[in-house]
Amino acid sequence: MHYLLSWWKPILEITAVWIVIYFVLLFIKGTRAVQVLKGLIVLFIAFFIAQVLQLNIINWLLTKIFAISVIAFLIIFQPELRRGLAHLGQNRWFRFLAREEKVLEEIVKAVSILARRRIGALIVIARETGLKNYIENGICLDANLSKELILAVFNPHSPLHDGGLIVQEERIASCRCFFPLSENPYLGKNLGTRHRAAVGLSEESDAICIVVSEERGEISLAVDGDLKSNLDTQELTQRLKALYTKNA
Repeated sequence: MHYLLSWWKPILEITAVWIVIYFVLLFIKGTRAVQVLKGLIVLFIAFFIAQVLQLNIINWLLTKIFAISVIAFLIIFQPELRRGLAHLGQNRWFRFLAREEKVLEEIVKAVSILARRRIGALIVIARETGLKNYIENGICLDANLSKELILAVFNPHSPLHDGGLIVQEERIASCRCFFPLSENPYLGKNLGTRHRAAVGLSEESDAICIVVSEERGEISLAVDGDLKSNLDTQELTQRLKALYTKNA
């Protein structure tokens, strides 16, 4: 086993280095950095020769040049570095994380307003377990998620405000959805239909269920059959992010 590790480790390291070099060359292709790279290669060759021939003065001079080259590199190639970081930020994975955070932010903002106005609401965030049956039995929207649309759905004068709203893949999939009520005898007798529906759905799926109480304006969160009540927006945000991170 030790022999295999000692054999594959250098190969893995060399492969990783070559991949990094390849992408760096691909990135600087067609930019002024190519000419500077050629100059650096010449300096490295000169440094190697000075080391071999023990040319102490030249070796000392090149060492000083390399020491200040890092700062010079950052100054000269500031536009290229900025462009590279921007390109990295446009990576699909980073875009996914940013979109996910934006969705949670919009949901929390809407829930905060609903709680302040004491408007009842049930928002379900689908995860791994499919909610296709509930989505199809409701009114399908397949719309971009926004605070304004959530508030419009749960407007007491809207025909869509009854039932729950399902969020799936960062979009509002459906509204006016009805879920099974929990039969847990330990739930408080003061809990209404929305809370029992939230707990009931969380008992049979891994969905995240957010409830706003119409009577008290309280925010509750049901996950895995467990109901956490009287949450503020900060605690709700923290719990949602933790659940998303755990799911990822």
